[in-house]
Amino acid sequence: MPKNRYYDGPPSDHFDGRFFNNAPPTADKTLADIRRWRRTSQRTPWPQHVPVHAAVPHARVDGTRVTLIGHATVLIQTGGLNLLTDPVWSSRCSPVQFAGPKRVCAPGVRLDDLPPIDAVLLSHNHYDHLDMATLRKIVAHHDPLIVTPLGNDTIVRRGIPKARIVTGDWWDAHRFDNGVTATLVPAQHWSARGVYDRRMALWCGFHVRSADASVYFAGDTGYGDGSLFHTIRMRLGSPDLALLPIGAYAPRWFMRDQHTDPDEAVRIMLDLQARHAQAIHWGVFPLSDEGRDEPVHALARALAEHAIVPGRFRHDEPGHAIDLA
Repeated sequence: MPKNRYYDGPPSDHFDGRFFNNAPPTADKTLADIRRWRRTSQRTPWPQHVPVHAAVPHARVDGTRVTLIGHATVLIQTGGLNLLTDPVWSSRCSPVQFAGPKRVCAPGVRLDDLPPIDAVLLSHNHYDHLDMATLRKIVAHHDPLIVTPLGNDTIVRRGIPKARIVTGDWWDAHRFDNGVTATLVPAQHWSARGVYDRRMALWCGFHVRSADASVYFAGDTGYGDGSLFHTIRMRLGSPDLALLPIGAYAPRWFMRDQHTDPDEAVRIMLDLQARHAQAIHWGVFPLSDEGRDEPVHALARALAEHAIVPGRFRHDEPGHAIDLA
């Protein structure tokens, strides 16, 4: 096994030189698996462009407001802070900008219209979540604190030496000066930026709590055996809003261990006993075989099967803002 180039720390229940899932353990996909997917893939075509009504957020808000920017990029304004999750403004989520999945809708907030960003919550290092070009611009204009799981600091510092970064393991919490807490919570996923660095950096979700609201951001996750989400609720309580991924799930034999489908996202909402949920990670980048709108139709079916009113788990487009009472 090559030496871990990002993190060198003591063994734990999810680290043995590389990080791993344990709810349950999952096997790495092989080159043969990838070839099988490419050979048998039956992709549903996506539109080339979907119009977006971009929002211009207030510089600060009273209470808690969540604005969808697109894919896993969300602006969380709470406790007087502005937090940004997994910021991606690039046209492609790829190592290069001349190839790879291309966005079909513009970000729901223009980069220049962002309010002052106090912190970036960076869940893991896949290109559709860690976009170095975007991070460089945000660091240059806002100088935020980047909160990220173990090992990702090495990657960010190589590209942005001046970045302010704090790292943590699962269940570590960063407490901001004004009482807002961001806790790194487990996720069922994996990491890699290239061919030889698989699982060398950790992945996570975030549970954000302020005086008046709590928001759970799943990042990327599979459902696994469901124990992660029961444990998050037991340790941190039920969130007022859960930001849950519903896209990039087909084919299931390939994606199940790393991405939830809409029915599993509904089960996460129920496991967390979240008051409300908002769909993320769909409709922006064509990453897998399902069509752009298939996740929202599947979500509607899953809500009906679980006898849940649709308004409890929404699937709004980029630019939509949610105010939490």
